[in-house]
Amino acid sequence: MRTRTQRNARTLIGLVAGLSLAAAACGSDGDDATPTDDGEDTETTVDVEEEAVEEEAMEEEAMEEEAMEEEAGDVPARIVSLSPTHTEILFAIGAGDQVIAVDDFSNYPAEALELPNELSGFEPNIEAIAGFEPDLVVMSGDSAVEQLEDLGIATWVGPAASSFDDTYTQIEQLGAATGHVGDAAELVSSMQTRIDELVANAPETEVPLTYFHELSADLFSTTSDTFIGQQYELLGLVNIAGSSADTDGNQFPQLNAETVIEANPDLVFLADTKCCAETADTVAARPGWDAIAAVQNGNVIEMDDDIASRWGPRIVDYMEAIAAAVEQAAVPA
Repeated sequence: MRTRTQRNARTLIGLVAGLSLAAAACGSDGDDATPTDDGEDTETTVDVEEEAVEEEAMEEEAMEEEAMEEEAGDVPARIVSLSPTHTEILFAIGAGDQVIAVDDFSNYPAEALELPNELSGFEPNIEAIAGFEPDLVVMSGDSAVEQLEDLGIATWVGPAASSFDDTYTQIEQLGAATGHVGDAAELVSSMQTRIDELVANAPETEVPLTYFHELSADLFSTTSDTFIGQQYELLGLVNIAGSSADTDGNQFPQLNAETVIEANPDLVFLADTKCCAETADTVAARPGWDAIAAVQNGNVIEMDDDIASRWGPRIVDYMEAIAAAVEQAAVPA
């Protein structure tokens, strides 16, 4: 916004220019008027106009500098993250140095574990959070927003993503909130490029390969229209759990062993290796599972639970693991 002094300066310049033009016009009207040099009068008018343009450019530059200073002043220096996904994003966009504490599930990257990490993201302790004197608290749920803002602590909430676009948007929003707009844009672009390459290079098969995504040893799974399901679908896989329309809207249905064995998936992805210590060997030892194609062909894939459950930058790593498994199943050794 222009100041009153700047507006007055521009008005004065306009008046000077106007008076110069009026004086030139009056000098040429009467017979007794003093002759003037037309070239000299034109130069004066041009000079005044150039000065006005220069003045306006200086004003705009000053305004831009002021806006940049204000923006820099708004960048949080003390961030508490109560979401493992967003902790990963913050470090990935270069805002790690601004993070002073994280929740008890924020175990990546390694630098996050060097910070105080005993806060709960599920049951936020307002007093404990406030004790770190943050100027921004990042969360995936809004249960503590009102209490924190009552204390004058700013919050940012990023709920679980339902699509890749949600992930990209959250990365960009955190970039803007922390003063890392360029870094966030670069990260999003890199992720999009890598995912496009994986999809373009995915092998084609005469019949689409089927898969079972295991969330727990009691056979909870996920449907094809969930965030994780979309990653498999992009690489041409068909989910034996179907879509949410097949499960009465339940995105995380529990299957039984008979259903999985009968579906005979080409691939089994274990997203319960950390929580439940499941491995390709434990799956092969289950009654009747030795008849499943995935078990017989060595296509039971041990995945990282954390990466599978988060919608941050490492979704690309997860898709790379899926792509490698698809390549192996499509072109067996």
